[in-house]
Formats: sequence, structure tokens, C-alpha cells
Amino acid sequence: MKRSKDPCGRRRVRIASNLCILPSLLGVLIFFLIPFGIVVYYSMINNPNTKQFVGLSNYIKLFSNNAFLAAAKNTGLFSAVSVPLALVLSLALAVMLERNIPGKSAFRTFFLSPLMVPTASVVLVWQVLFHNHGTINQIIEQFGGHGVDWLKSSHGQIILICMFLWKNLGYNMILFMAALAGIPKDILEVAELEGAGRIYQFFHIKLRYLSPTIVFVLILSMINSFKIFREVYLLTGDYPYDKLYMLQHFMNNTFASLDYQKLSAAAVLFAAVMIVIIAVLLISENIFGKDVEN
Repeated sequence: MKRSKDPCGRRRVRIASNLCILPSLLGVLIFFLIPFGIVVYYSMINNPNTKQFVGLSNYIKLFSNNAFLAAAKNTGLFSAVSVPLALVLSLALAVMLERNIPGKSAFRTFFLSPLMVPTASVVLVWQVLFHNHGTINQIIEQFGGHGVDWLKSSHGQIILICMFLWKNLGYNMILFMAALAGIPKDILEVAELEGAGRIYQFFHIKLRYLSPTIVFVLILSMINSFKIFREVYLLTGDYPYDKLYMLQHFMNNTFASLDYQKLSAAAVLFAAVMIVIIAVLLISENIFGKDVEN
């Protein structure tokens, strides 16, 4: 293949390409990189007035703060349970809906409907269900049991996990359905002719082609799990039951008390943990997904 002998033309194309992406780069710089740099700066000074550099002192104090440790523990536990469940259940639903089953459209609509409902309306429904005198407790009492104050007990995280799954399963399911539709049919047909069963095809063929989507759904679900604050805040307010106190509660309350140094240190740690987790997922996908790309 002959190379183009018009270096000026290539230069013009390169300049035009750079000009096209310049607004996006400026947006990322102004609205993401510069603010994050300011947050890092605030995490290393004693206060916004004297601006004395204290190094990692704010981070050390953060790890001795009981509210931060409780919030980090609750958030980590919630994400560790809800994210794998969201991945496995949405993949199972996508595989099930890939087949010709009765009521397929209605079933799909049922799981997609939470995406169209505002968060405040979702929370109102769950309040009616799980309030101390709500529908669930009334049903339990009808059968001779004792009602539970769900939102002020150790069972509160179960409600949050159920709400998270109900709201996110539909979107993840659609992503997996699209990925399943993109798997080459000829490979599956050859495997079937060779005597491979459905279970073998799923674990040895489909999962390998689904690896990029699995990583994407994991990252998306993880980010959404850290954004559960809106639902918990509308359900319980600023200071919920201990098991429902999340990292965003800590950040919101710290911001309200104008403790910018503690808030900035928590935000930087939170971002660092997310970057490390996402990097590990992307590296793993790059290693295990090479054979599929080749």
C-alpha cells in the first residue's frame, strides 16, 4: 500500500481532528481536572484561611474518624453484595430472555420500568412498603408475626440492596442482551454440531465474548452503588440508622459543617480506590480477552 505523498494534507487533517476534540478537552480540563486538583490541594492544607501545608495529616486524621470508618464499612459491604448480585442476576435475565419464552415483552418492560420512574417516586413506594406501619409489616402481622422497623434496624441494608437491584437490573439486562446478540452465530452452530451443550457453550464461548460487557457492567454498577445516597437520604434523612450511614452521608454532613479539609481528603481517597478497582478490572479484561479479539 502506497503512502500518501501529501504531508501538508495529512497535517491539515491532524489539525482539523485536534480542533474537533479541543472543546471536549477544554471541558474535561475545566470541569474535572482543575476541580480535582483543587480538591487535592485542600486535602493537604490545615484550613482555607491560613493555607498551611500539612501533607498527609488530614488523611491520617480521617482514618481515626469513627463516622468515616463506619461509612466506608457500610458502603463497602453494600457494594460487595449488590454489585455481584446485579451482574449475575442481569446476566441470568438476559440469557433467559434470549430464548423464546411466553410474555417476553411484558417481562422485559417490567424490568425496564424503574428506569422511567423518578427517584422520589421510587422512594415513596418503598416507604409505603417498608415503613414501621407499612404494607410488609401489615402482611407479617396478618400471619401472626411481629412487624420490624425496617429502616431503623440491621435489615435496612437488605432494603437498599433490593431497591438497587430493582432500579438497575433492567439497564444491565439490556446491555447483556445486546452483547449476546453480537456473538457470532457460526461459532455457536459449530459448537452445537460438535455436541457442545448449552452449559458448555455459555461458559466456554459466550462468557468469553461477554467479557468486555461484564467489565463495563461491573464498573457501571459499582459507580451506581456509590450513588445510592439519594435514595437513603430521601428514606432516612441526614443521619440514618448506623447500618445505612454511607460515604456520601459523611461527605454531605462534612460539607454542611464546612470542614473542607476532611471532605477533600475523603473525596481523594474515594477517587483513588475507584481508580485502582477500575484499573484492575480493565487490566484483567485485557489479559483474559486477548484470545477473543485474536
